[in-house]
This record gives sequence, structure tokens and C-alpha cells, in this order.
Amino acid sequence: MYADNQNDITRLVVRSAQLLLAYGADSDLVEELSQRLGKALGLASVELSISSNALVLTSLVHGRCITTTRRIRAHGINMMVVCELQRLCVLTEKGLYGPNEVRRRLARIEPRTYPAKVVVPVVALSCASFCHLFGGDIMACLITFIASSIGMTVRLFFAKRHYNLLINFAITAFVTNAVAQIGYVYPISETPQVALAASVLMLVPGFPLINAISDMVKGHINVGISRWGNASLLTLASVIGITIAMQLGGIF
Repeated sequence: MYADNQNDITRLVVRSAQLLLAYGADSDLVEELSQRLGKALGLASVELSISSNALVLTSLVHGRCITTTRRIRAHGINMMVVCELQRLCVLTEKGLYGPNEVRRRLARIEPRTYPAKVVVPVVALSCASFCHLFGGDIMACLITFIASSIGMTVRLFFAKRHYNLLINFAITAFVTNAVAQIGYVYPISETPQVALAASVLMLVPGFPLINAISDMVKGHINVGISRWGNASLLTLASVIGITIAMQLGGIF
């Protein structure tokens, strides 16, 4: 393999690793797919060092090493991108894709999301279902559905405009909790406290917490702690928004 080929393949592998990390893959999966893709494209070995906001990749061919560094900017969780990169790796291992085709496929990968008119009612329905499971009455479930719908609309509004995620979570929690206090203002529900709790469950950072634990269990302690800290900050931002709404509403 010529040096130029090694350079090109190294860039392809590090680009795929960068996309995996940016869109929510755990560190072990990033390492595995990077090594598999590199070997399928002709590299002897691929070594990867992952931190909270950067990765360093070294490729080896015939005793010649190339090391490159990439900065990681989180784009939110999107499993479509992760699945597409896994499929790309599998097809490359089968010999269906070469470096040129991998380059074209990587350039065409873009995250796709569900439209807001689908996301908002589905998320609201899930929160209302939790309210029912927690023992809320019909009116509490209806309040939860309305509050979660409005809260999710606010969250998507700020996300579309790329506001800081902590500010997004705090404002969303505040608005959602303020709307959910309808059950306290008007005696239309016997379980208003259940609606108050269930309506903000959409803000629980479940996926980041799962990734954090997965990374720490699999030996990526630094990345796991970083992700755990980020998820904790999101939870804290939500708590701040909820607390302010409850204070203003006189719930305490």
C-alpha cells in the first residue's frame, strides 16, 4: 500500500469514528467499527484513543504509522447515522465497497429526524401513559398529555435554533411544569401531583446515562465519567426549571 493510499484510508476511518462519537455511539462500538473498517480497507491495524471531545487514531501498514486527531462536536443522538455506519462497515468487509465507494457513502450520510408533528404527540402520549401507570386519573393523564406536548414543542423550537442544551432543558422543564400545574389551580384532578411528575419524564437523559455506564463498565473510564457529568448537568438544568416553576406557582 502506498503512503497516499494509507493517508486516504486513515482519513476515511477517522471520519467514520468521528461521526459515530458525534451521534451517540458508545466508545467500544467506535473502536470495534474503526478497526474492522480499517482492516477491510487494507490497514494492518488501527489504534484509537478516545477522550470526551477528541479522538486520536493511528494506522499501521508495513511498519509505517500515520496518526491523526479529530475534534468531536456532539450533534445529538441519532441512531440512523450509527446504523448506516455499521452497514457501511459490514458491506466493506464483504468486499462490496472499496475506498472510493466508502468515501462517497460517508459524504452522503446525513442525520434524518422525525417531523415535529409526529414526535410531539408520541412523546406526549408516552408521558401520559407513565402518568396512568403511576396511578393518575383520566384528567391527570390529559393534563400530562397537554403539558408534555407544549414542553416538547418548546424543546424542539430551541433545538432547531441550536440553543445551549442546558438552557433548552431548563426552559422546557419550566414551561412543562408550569402548564402541568393546571391540576392544582383548578380542582379537575384528584392526582395533580402525578401529572406534575410524569409530564417532565421526557427530559430524563436516559441514553447518555446508559452510554456513560456502558463506557465505564467496558474500561473507557474517562469518556464514561464525562458523559455521566454531561447527563447530570442536563438533569440539574431540568431540576432548576422545575423548581422555579413550582416556586412561582406556590406548590411548595
